[in-house]
Amino acid sequence: MVGAVLVKNERLIARGYHRYFGGPHAEIEVLKQAGRNARGATLYVTLEPCCHTGKTGPCTQAIIAAGVRSVVAAMRDPDPRVRGKGFAALRRAGISVTRDVCKREAMELNRPFIRRVTAERPYIIAKWAQTMDGCIADRAGASKWISNSASRRRVHELRGRVDAIVVGIGSVLADDPRLTARPGAGGKIHRTAVRVVIDSRCRLPLQSALVRTCRRIPVLLVHQDRLNPAARRRRTALIAAGVEPLPAQKNKAGFLELAPVFKRMAVRGYTNILVEGGPRLLAQLLKNNLVDEAWVFIAPLILGDKSARHAVELDMPVPLAGAKKCTNLQVTRLKDDLLLRVWL
Repeated sequence: MVGAVLVKNERLIARGYHRYFGGPHAEIEVLKQAGRNARGATLYVTLEPCCHTGKTGPCTQAIIAAGVRSVVAAMRDPDPRVRGKGFAALRRAGISVTRDVCKREAMELNRPFIRRVTAERPYIIAKWAQTMDGCIADRAGASKWISNSASRRRVHELRGRVDAIVVGIGSVLADDPRLTARPGAGGKIHRTAVRVVIDSRCRLPLQSALVRTCRRIPVLLVHQDRLNPAARRRRTALIAAGVEPLPAQKNKAGFLELAPVFKRMAVRGYTNILVEGGPRLLAQLLKNNLVDEAWVFIAPLILGDKSARHAVELDMPVPLAGAKKCTNLQVTRLKDDLLLRVWL
């Protein structure tokens, strides 16, 4: 998420941003707008200009060739291919460089990108809807609808901005979801997310909505690497239907090791991942510090049933002192619902 402006003689002469993956970077956008007027100007940019050739050419070369006098950047690029080298190239060319102006704001803007290039895994958002007493479904598993229509529209908007949507097999068997973005009138879909099912024994039904649509929108099936004969037959049938298998090892507790799976997703270029449940999957991700952000929709309902399903279900007691700490709480009212957006 990079934006840039060019200023000359205290006047704004060009502005631009990186519009899409593979498109011209923000610096190139403003240099093209300014043309010859860029000579002697100051470039303000939210991220260190790149100095390598990827989908586009090096921005540092374009800045030097345009005759820009000085560059003010909000933050250093954490990508190992850049990481200070862009600043160094500009300084060698005699361009004044000032960095770390509005650094905190720039880092918050680019949390997903920073996570992927520093931790080599995608930025993971957990989302669920619950009653005021923390229930995500009644004891029979019914959850439609806890949240209201405005909250559901917001979820579809979020789905339209991520690279993958992850769900546990229990949620698939209970709800048969499509896991697609349907934001309604006026809503935008920026990306079509891959659907990912955590399903250790390959129980994903062939007649499920996910399998029926997997030729159009890909489905990845994360399963244990050692399957019994029945599970192998189910896996073969799912592959024939168009589902892509992604084997994973089990840990000593009997759960799939998901950290290596997420690293493989990062290699594929996935930056943002939305996890929509279920409770055991969310518990494992939280326990292993694999959740970066949570979107919690709270409806003005009280179920009052101790046997109802809760958002996060660990198989072990957790003392209050061991509770996960959340920061930067944002609260949005969506008709009668509340959306709590927090960072962990």
